Amino acid sequence: MVDDHPLFVRGLELLLPATTRGRAAVVGSTNDAAAAASLVSRCLPDLVLVDLYMPPPGGVRAVAAIRRTSPRVRVVAMSGATEPEPALDALRAGAEAFLPKSAEPEELLPPLLAVLDGWAVLPAVLLRGLLRPARVPPVDLDDDEKVLLRAIAGGNGTVDIADRLHVSERTVKRMTAALLRKLRVSSRAEAAALAGHAGLLGD
Repeated sequence: MVDDHPLFVRGLELLLPATTRGRAAVVGSTNDAAAAASLVSRCLPDLVLVDLYMPPPGGVRAVAAIRRTSPRVRVVAMSGATEPEPALDALRAGAEAFLPKSAEPEELLPPLLAVLDGWAVLPAVLLRGLLRPARVPPVDLDDDEKVLLRAIAGGNGTVDIADRLHVSERTVKRMTAALLRKLRVSSRAEAAALAGHAGLLGD
């Protein structure tokens, strides 16, 4: 569990073994989002619960870090707030499910067990948000950024892009990182998908 609410953590530590007949138990917990990935690597759990509203770097970044370091672990994002955006960000970062912390503890157990069985679980409002067409970030790309984005969308690697732009590979990596930030995406694949969907490859 990655959560800075000790009573919630302790409650599940007591509740899970008793109500699942020993099938589920808390094997580790931290109240530090920055320590989440290393904790997961040490404990090797099947499932990680991550509170989205934690001190910096925050729950969404914890989800992304866990996904990078332990890709087979299943991640459930949780929050006591009602705003959908953080939950959607967590799902895009790699969480398989979202559960509201406002639910009674007993109500959390069936969806948690469903996630352990391989299901994705999320409220209908979040499902509708994910199925909505991607919102285009309001950005203006300069000529070099358009060339770079076209190259990324075309599947070109760093070396090929460096040759095309007549710059070093290090410069391409720096430019790519800046472009991803500008487009508000986290990977080249997302940038290519956004570009194709939103027509950002046009002149």
